[in-house]
Amino acid sequence: MLQDDCYQLGEVIKTHGLNGAVNISLDVDFPEDYKKLESVFLKKEGKLVPFFITDLQLSGEKAIVKFEDVDSIDAAKELVKSELFLPLDLLPELTEGGFYFHDLIGCEVFENDQLIGIVKDVYEGANELMVVSSGEKEVLIPIIDEILVEVDTEAKKINVALPDGLLDL
Repeated sequence: MLQDDCYQLGEVIKTHGLNGAVNISLDVDFPEDYKKLESVFLKKEGKLVPFFITDLQLSGEKAIVKFEDVDSIDAAKELVKSELFLPLDLLPELTEGGFYFHDLIGCEVFENDQLIGIVKDVYEGANELMVVSSGEKEVLIPIIDEILVEVDTEAKKINVALPDGLLDL
């Protein structure tokens, strides 16, 4: 499985107990959609390795997970800070007009039928931003309803209404 065919589900944050269980943090909008996971891919030494789940106890955006063949605290320690991935085809269905951030990458961004540039990356955090390559510079555009007028990920086209001066920053 290649990382480009997957999305990041979360990360192993610490061990839990002595029998090999770990605490994971889920970086998803609806953690409850993942309460019946049977397996995940963990990124180990740059490669995605499948791990089968024998027990998962969900609590908000965190979970205690027991993986098959991880039976000691020492084995669990080796998993701490590993990123968890799932194949893209397991993403939950979106509501009408919804999109995933990875779908924005490669989209052309327009304002008033004028091409601004192409989305190269998305920064997530307190404020989600599209990184748009515009000529020799990069423009950071907030991902908010007031700015994103229309998003058509199938056509790879985004229409925006930018605040005055944003492109000059």
